[in-house]
This record gives sequence, structure tokens and C-alpha cells, in this order.
Amino acid sequence: LLGRTKVLISVEDVNDNRPEVTITSLFSPVLENTLPGTVIAFLNVHDRDSGKNGQVVCYTRDNLPFQLEKSIDNYYRLVIWEYLDREKISMYNITVMASDLGTPPLSTEIHIAVHVADTNDNPPIFPHASYSADIPENNPRGASIFSVTAHDPDSGNNAQVTYSLTKDTIMATPLSSYVSINSDTGVLYALRSFDYEQIQDLQLLVTASDSGDPPLSSNVSLSLFILDQNDNVPEILYPMLPTDGSTGVELAPRSAEPGYLVTKVVAVDRDSGQNAWLSYRLLKASDPGLFTVGLHTGEVRTARALLDRDALKQSLVVAVQDHGQPPLSATVTLTVAVASSIPEVLADLGSIRTPTSSDDSDLTLYLVVAVAVVSCIFLAFVIVLLALRLWRWHKSSLLQASGVGLAGLPASGFVGMEGVQAFLKTYSHEVSLTSDSRGSHVIFPHPNYADTLISQESCEKKDSLLTSRDFHECRDEAASVQVSSVLCLRLFLRGIIFFIHLSCVLKHAL
Repeated sequence: LLGRTKVLISVEDVNDNRPEVTITSLFSPVLENTLPGTVIAFLNVHDRDSGKNGQVVCYTRDNLPFQLEKSIDNYYRLVIWEYLDREKISMYNITVMASDLGTPPLSTEIHIAVHVADTNDNPPIFPHASYSADIPENNPRGASIFSVTAHDPDSGNNAQVTYSLTKDTIMATPLSSYVSINSDTGVLYALRSFDYEQIQDLQLLVTASDSGDPPLSSNVSLSLFILDQNDNVPEILYPMLPTDGSTGVELAPRSAEPGYLVTKVVAVDRDSGQNAWLSYRLLKASDPGLFTVGLHTGEVRTARALLDRDALKQSLVVAVQDHGQPPLSATVTLTVAVASSIPEVLADLGSIRTPTSSDDSDLTLYLVVAVAVVSCIFLAFVIVLLALRLWRWHKSSLLQASGVGLAGLPASGFVGMEGVQAFLKTYSHEVSLTSDSRGSHVIFPHPNYADTLISQESCEKKDSLLTSRDFHECRDEAASVQVSSVLCLRLFLRGIIFFIHLSCVLKHAL
């Protein structure tokens, strides 16, 4: 026992163990709108060595928007240091270094993958601020006319874009009746054939919207310009064709010098640009060397002096043509009357104008028939009136002859021969008929109807036995009959003269 000895051996620790890093929790993916300071991971660090060899320090190597913060004991937490943007970096590979304080130091590194989740923070974006396109008129219905595309940098539903047109009207018509757009592809289609003469341009506003919650959208303007096509024939404004089918007549005196302006053809074209540029040329003429037509003015002038041998009637055919592709043209026929004086021209207009239908002769026939019918009716009325007057006079004569009721007869309404003559004189008149340049003057002299009345002597000779009152009644009755006859005859003549005058005036006006 006395020979045993205790020996204490001290083992000195050497730094032969690397730190160990364990991820206790990780929150991934991380929304890009997560606030700075939010913890996304917890780490536990352990080193089996002792002393300084067991003391561990953790840090991140790269300059990332994340930071390691020491918690309690050997725990660290990984927090967001800056705002994240998935559209820039959608995934981060974070390298965490753990190193002890031994000599030499030992270290360990781990990699943490953090995915950034998308939020709908970007609206759809068009590559250009505005668009424009040209569309030829008379386009087929349903044809594709343009296409727009918008890009959304988000992902998933947040990047799904749909297209639409803002509601608007064009010429009081909804825009949707002119153009439509495919909501998925952004292709625009024409729903009708455009006419440049009605619509020259369309101003549209295209909206692109994503499917996020809430959805975001953006707009872009689109100008559609309708291009003119040569689809309108030149329209001749002057000379206008008469409605009766004949051609207009232009006057040219025989004394006209070369270059005399006879007339001017005026035409317009509803197209635009070179499709509306017009040129004039003489297509056909009865005397080709007599007249010329201005190429751009349409002025018809004499090419030489007019001669006596030149025909009175000159016919010209002028063509008006545009400069479109293919060119369109119209023609007009001119009739030029050549004469030494205007009266000579007017005298020969009947041979220049184109014969028309027989409407005038038919109208004259209708007027004559109407006058004849009215005259017959009026004559019949007069005959009936005379018959009634004669019947009353005959009845009165019979009563006077029989001597019955003479004392009770009323006195005549007339006041004697002087009153009758004064009454008749008021109907004396003059009638003047004038129609056109052919005038007629018909005068009715002032007649003296006193000779036609029954004189006092004849009445006395007829019946000497009549008393003074009977004589006056006989004379007044006879005067009444005569006056009625004269008045009827004069009314008849005035009716005939009125209708003849009316027919002449209407014929001259037509």
C-alpha cells in the first residue's frame, strides 16, 4: 500500500470540432410586401469544444436584404433587412457562416433558400404610350385590323391580362358596333366596312386588366385612320341636266374671238388626295376644231373665230376624270347655240332643243275640254233660268187677261225705265285679254238697252182698256223679263271670256 502513487493527467482541449448550425424553423416563401424586421428563420449554433474553441460567431457572407441577430444562448434569428421585390429577385440563397474562436478557428457554412412570393403590385404595361394604324376603306367585315399586347411582371393570376375597349360613341353610334377586341389576345376586328367619306378616323382607348385581387389596369390610346380609296365617280355640278331629259343650251355669238369663254364645266369628287384631282378633256364634238376645254379649269372656250358656215347647233361631250387607281370618269353633253344675235338664237331655239313628250298638247286638250264642259253647264243654267222667267211672265199675262186678282198684285220692284237704264249701264265694261307676246283686245261697247224694252206706246196700243196701274205693271213685267235675259246673256259671255283667258294664261305659263 505504501508503494502506490496517484498520478493526475490533465487533457488539454484542442480546437478539433467544427461548429454545428441547425435551422430550427424557416418561413418560406416570403411575400414580397413583408415589412423589414420580420423573422423568417431561427438558427441554433453548437460547438463541442470548450473555452474559446467552443465559442461561435455567426454571420452572413453576402450583401443581402437579410441579417442575423443573436437571440438567447446559442440561438440566432434571420430577419428581413430591406423590402423585397419578387420582380427583381424571386429567390435568395443565403449563406450563413459559423466560426469558433479557437486557434486556428474552425468554421461551418450552411445555405438557406428563401423564395419570395408574388403580390399584385404591378399593373399591366403597354410597350408604347400610344398606337396608330391605317385601315383602307371598304375593308371586309370581320377583318383583323390591329393587335395590342400588354405585359404584367407579376406571376400567376396577377399576370393574367384581359383586354377591353372603353365604352364610347361615334356619330351617336356605340363604338362596339364599329370595332371589337379579343379579350385574351388583344386583336382588334372591324365589325363593319368603313367609308372614308363618312368617317376619317377612330379614337379608341384600350384597357388591359390583370386578374389579381384587387385587379390592376392601365390604358393606351389607339388611333385608327381610314385611308381613302377611289370609289367615287366625279360629280358634275354645272351644267345641270334639265329634268325634262333635254340638254342645256349655251350661247356663243358669231362675233366671238378665239379664246371666248362659252361656259365652264364644274365638277367635284368626294374622295380625297389624288383620288379627287380632276382633269377635263373634250371627248367628242360636232366640230372638233371649234372649241377647247381647259385641262384643269373645265373652261370651254372657242379655239378660233366663228364663221358664217359654222352650224347653229354645236354639240360637245366633255369628260371629267380623277387621278385615282383605277381612274373614274363622268361625261356631260353641252349644246352650244351659235348666232349673230340673241334674237336669232331665241328664234331658232325650237330647232335646238330636244323634242319632249306631248304633255303640253295633252294639257291644252284638257283645258279645252274643261272650258267646253263648264260652258255647257253654264248655258244649261241660263236656259233653265230663262224658262222659269218666261213661265212666270206667261202666268202673269194669263192672270191679267182674265182680270182676276189684278188689284191684289204687288207692285213691280223696278222703278221705271230710267232706273232700268241706270242699272244696265253699270254692267258696261271692257275686257282685254293678253297671253304671251300674242295679245288680243276685246272691247264691249256700252250698249243702250232702252230700245229693247217695250215702249209705253206699244203697251198702250196692246190694250187700251188697261188702267194706268195695269199699264205700269205690264211695262214693269216686260222690263223684268228683258233685263233678266240681258243679264243672263252678259253673265254667259263673261264666263266664256274668263275661261278663255284662264286657258291662255295657263298655256303660256306651261
